[in-house]
Amino acid sequence: MTSSSTPGLTRFNAAEDDTARAALHEICASTTWREELLARRPYGDAEELLAASDTAVARLSPDDLAEAMAAHPPIGRPRPGDPVSAREQRGMAGASDRLKAEMLELNLAYQEKFGHVFLICATGLTAEQMRDSVRNRIDNSPEREREIVRGELGRINRIRLARLAVRPETEGAPRP
Repeated sequence: MTSSSTPGLTRFNAAEDDTARAALHEICASTTWREELLARRPYGDAEELLAASDTAVARLSPDDLAEAMAAHPPIGRPRPGDPVSAREQRGMAGASDRLKAEMLELNLAYQEKFGHVFLICATGLTAEQMRDSVRNRIDNSPEREREIVRGELGRINRIRLARLAVRPETEGAPRP
């Protein structure tokens, strides 16, 4: 394997297991996903890390998906004090009070039907796009929705892992 040229990935590869595990937990709450990514270290480059993540997400059981989703806040209600949550849900920040109230109602209806939060890779989406997505997905079967959620989780993990791979030391990447 070649040495990584990205500072965050270099530190991730060299980090103690507990440190690397903690960094991965910030990306995805699935224990199965984290352990699979840990087991495959070291990674030659960010693409290899992203491909490993895709493979691990594809293998997640329904219980593993539920574990991962439990850590995601509802759309429109980012976790207080969590800059990642706020950044990812930036599209809701400027939404009207009416749209925020509608999103809250849709989130509750979705959660009642499926038993988990509405998960979408919100990065770059407007509030209207997120609302339209929950409207479109709420009529899905649980099986269809689980596969959509798997795809959304995979996209979220890819964005977060890419940030980890290039993160300079000053931004708190895992230290060996």
